[in-house]
Amino acid sequence: MTHGQRPDVTIVTSGHDVADARLHRLTRALVRHGATVEVLGLGAVADGPSGASVRTWPRGSMVGRGLRGLTMARAARGSVLLALDPDSLLWARVWGRLTRRPVVADVHEDYRRMLEDRAWAQGLLGRGARVVARAAETVAARSDLTLVADEHVPPGSARHRMVVRNEADRELIGPSQPWDETPRAVYVGDVRASRGLFTMLDALRGAPQWRLDVIGPVAAADQPAVDALLEAEPDLAARVGWHGRQPPAQAWAIAHGAWVGFALLEDTPAFRDALPSKLYEYIAAGLVPVVTPLPRQQRLCEEVDGFVVADAEEAARVLRELAADPQARTRLSAPAAPAVRTSYDEAAEAIVGLLP
Repeated sequence: MTHGQRPDVTIVTSGHDVADARLHRLTRALVRHGATVEVLGLGAVADGPSGASVRTWPRGSMVGRGLRGLTMARAARGSVLLALDPDSLLWARVWGRLTRRPVVADVHEDYRRMLEDRAWAQGLLGRGARVVARAAETVAARSDLTLVADEHVPPGSARHRMVVRNEADRELIGPSQPWDETPRAVYVGDVRASRGLFTMLDALRGAPQWRLDVIGPVAAADQPAVDALLEAEPDLAARVGWHGRQPPAQAWAIAHGAWVGFALLEDTPAFRDALPSKLYEYIAAGLVPVVTPLPRQQRLCEEVDGFVVADAEEAARVLRELAADPQARTRLSAPAAPAVRTSYDEAAEAIVGLLP
């Protein structure tokens, strides 16, 4: 895209890092379908999706997030505005109406349920966040196109609603690799207690042959407890690699060669009906998923020979048995299937159809 040329689509997010995997998948699909894309978000420009013009803002505070949404909406040059979070969507809708541009809502998850899992969503700030989430749900239903990450994600009805599940972008992940000689587990995504942070560490404690790579940002509320635990247990600390947030290609470069991928979600309202994108990606990368017994995770694991564990003790037992099984590599690890058309391609076609 030459400087000054108006992009076809601007993706706006005041709450997501430009390394976000769903953002990358959407951008790649749009580019495949001939659209020029601008991305306005948080983090480092270098972590943004290739093929797009990327501009970033400092993360700042939760209180300032609404103002960032307005600033980003005003800066958006695209003929279509695509918003990835509630506050971005509200401002994109306002600015889209003023400038007569179509607005696409991409709803990653049930935001109102998600707030029940956030320690910061208390008091006045929490009440304000819930008001924004409810308003965004209404605006999403009235947008020119509404993308939802799963069937159960609200709004349940909209002018034009499409389910765009978090299917793996196999080209972005790359071909699966043989398992490492040393048993290794991996976790990719946001890192917090409710997503299995301490369950993973407890499982590793009970499987001393194993290493663990954690790829994603640790929640600030959980970091002190992690630091204290690792300081008290240097052997455990030596077997855990902390890689922080990584763009998808770099994340999967680290993950390749691992034996299993963890998705040890707690049974919270936000996760009960969820099917995390990382499960599709683990399978595509040749990793065996190890999950907690939430209904949809469990059904998927039954289809792909994954493992369902109730707690850290069961997870540790699975790890020990895999390490002791010389046939595990050939029995469980298989090359990923060839790339296929996904719902991201269908979404990209619908978005391109909104262009003037």
